[in-house]
Parts: sequence; structure tokens; C-alpha cells
Amino acid sequence: MVEHTVEDDRFGALTVRLDSERGEVTVTGERVPRVELWRAEGTEGEDHIPVGTRDGARLTLTVDGEEAVIDPAKGRLTRRSYRVDVRYAERSWRLVPDSIPGSRLVRAGAYLGDFSSDGDGKVLVEWREDAEPEALDAALGYALAAAFGTGAQPLWMTAIEMVGDLLPG
Repeated sequence: MVEHTVEDDRFGALTVRLDSERGEVTVTGERVPRVELWRAEGTEGEDHIPVGTRDGARLTLTVDGEEAVIDPAKGRLTRRSYRVDVRYAERSWRLVPDSIPGSRLVRAGAYLGDFSSDGDGKVLVEWREDAEPEALDAALGYALAAAFGTGAQPLWMTAIEMVGDLLPG
């Protein structure tokens, strides 16, 4: 298990705990709700996914103990295929890669900020100046970035790698 404390410009000190072996992520802070995400017991963890799975049926997400709906896409060729959607309290969020290292957090179509995490539990965020993120946005963004990592290669780069793998030599 790793634990990192980050000083968020807008929400103060937040603690992000990631236990990849057990498939658990917890985000806490004095000014944000507690967000917990964990994979179902007995689910084999995949090494390249910090929380261990992208199967939403095998994941539970809670906000201050109340269950939220989490729906990660399968993560195939396109950046968009690595998105993670959340629905809670009649609102929706999406964390979607928009560069190789980063992903943007969107609430109901409003672009809130850019998150980055290499899958080691360390999460960095840069809030957009024109955005007005709320404490729940922050807690969910940190949890999703820690649980799934951020960023993805563009399709053209993936295609070049696939062709290269097919060539002899």
C-alpha cells in the first residue's frame, strides 16, 4: 500500500491511498468527501491497472458511504476507450485521456481540470482557471486518476507500434 498527501490549490491537503494488491483506493481530506473504490474480493488483479480491473461490475465506488455508479470503458485502441464514467446524486463525471500523460475531468460537459498519475498513487491536478470545481469533483478526480492511471497514446501511435511489431527484425 502507498499513501500520498497532496496540497491541492483549491481544496487543501488530500490523502490518496492506493493498495494495488487488494484493489483499493481511498481519498480523504478535511474539505472533501471521503471517496472509496475497491474491486470485488476474489477478482484477479491486472498489473497494468492500479485498482486491478476495468470491469465495472467488479468495482464498488462510494462517496461518504453512499454507493455511486462507476462505468469504466474497456481500454482498447483509442484514448476515449480508456474513459471512466461516474454517476452519483443525479450528476455525472468523466475522466478521459487527452494526452499521453494526462486525462481531463469533466462534470456534465464542463471541463474542470487536468489530472496525471502514473499508476503509483501519486496524483497531480491542474484546475482550469475558468472552472469552478467542487469538493466532490476533486475527491472523485483524485480517486479515479489513482485507480486507473491517466493518459493514453493516440491511435496513430498505437497503430505504428502494432505495424512495427508485425515487421520481422
